Amino acid sequence: MPDLVFHDTPRFPRGFRCASRLVGLKSSGKDLALFVSDVDAAAAAVFTRNHFPGAPVIVGRETIRGGRLRAVVVNSKVSNVATGARGIDDARRMAGAAAAEIGTTADRVLVSSTGVIGVRLPIEKIEAGLRGIAHDLQDDPLVGAAGIMTTDTHPKALSASVGGATITWVAKGSGMIEPNMATMLAYIFTDARIDRATLDRMLRGAVRDSFNMLSVDTDTSTSDTCAILANGHAGAIQIADLEQTLIGGCVRMTEILARDGEGASHLLRATARGAANDEDARRVAKSLVNSPLVKTMVHGADPNVGRLLMAVGKCFDCTIRPESTDVWINGHQVVRGGARVDFEDAAVRDALRADVIDLEVDLGIGTASARAYGCDLTKGYIEENAAYYSS
Repeated sequence: MPDLVFHDTPRFPRGFRCASRLVGLKSSGKDLALFVSDVDAAAAAVFTRNHFPGAPVIVGRETIRGGRLRAVVVNSKVSNVATGARGIDDARRMAGAAAAEIGTTADRVLVSSTGVIGVRLPIEKIEAGLRGIAHDLQDDPLVGAAGIMTTDTHPKALSASVGGATITWVAKGSGMIEPNMATMLAYIFTDARIDRATLDRMLRGAVRDSFNMLSVDTDTSTSDTCAILANGHAGAIQIADLEQTLIGGCVRMTEILARDGEGASHLLRATARGAANDEDARRVAKSLVNSPLVKTMVHGADPNVGRLLMAVGKCFDCTIRPESTDVWINGHQVVRGGARVDFEDAAVRDALRADVIDLEVDLGIGTASARAYGCDLTKGYIEENAAYYSS
């Protein structure tokens, strides 16, 4: 595996560009983004498993079956969810408008929308906003990232080199995040040459241990989408190197998304090891990052061991043996053999004030391990979501 070093300034692989505009969905900032490859790219994607998928997800599942994309078009503010047949038509119109602008067909354009649920997409504003946007295309992925934000506090993009190729990640997401496939919205671009079947396998593997282990608030969005495009300009590279870089970047982006959770003041990482099997490890790790009591414990820098034992112990379908369970908070052991150890309270409180909080649980049963990613729970989360529809 190559050493993974992210570029100081994110950049696109060869042949990819983006643009964003304010088209009137929001009152300020950017609300529409377009990501374009100069040639058709091999593509794969995964989508939300929510039973109320947005119209763009329904259309996107059809589009990705072709395995080739030229562009991704995304709007923020309105998610085009729970809008019926009219919403499907609007999603198709959005794809068609983007396709006409860059000289391709609608079946080569992936559509995403994010924002308020149950409001009809202002498709006429989007169509008007897409006209001429090809002239705005540029090489900075942060420009496109700015156009897809909702409650995010900053645009999110990363890039890294692998062999002679580049991989770039662009994402958004701060709330309604516990994916069962990906994150809110994430797009990955590379100039490596790779076939669609391999690309699909790699994406699913990367998502499993990164975005699928992310939870801000236990809620799975109706719009979750993660897509990867590979246009081949860099030629073939070692698949193993590409795959490891893809995983590493997805993990890093997962951490960035977790840290920017709505109202968050800490990144929370929970590692479960010594589990009987992989599924047990994943459940225990997720239980820790999902617990409101653990999340508020972290926010208050309150070393309440009972919260941690509760979150592990409520994993009823997992093999748990209290007498073999050990727990650490940022390297400080607080539980040994299921019992609280006599730790220095002030030292652990100080450890809980760090920006990144690592909770580790060793179940002492087997060899399986997993890590989940989340954040603390603050008043800011409540304030952000109490009037989301009305704001």
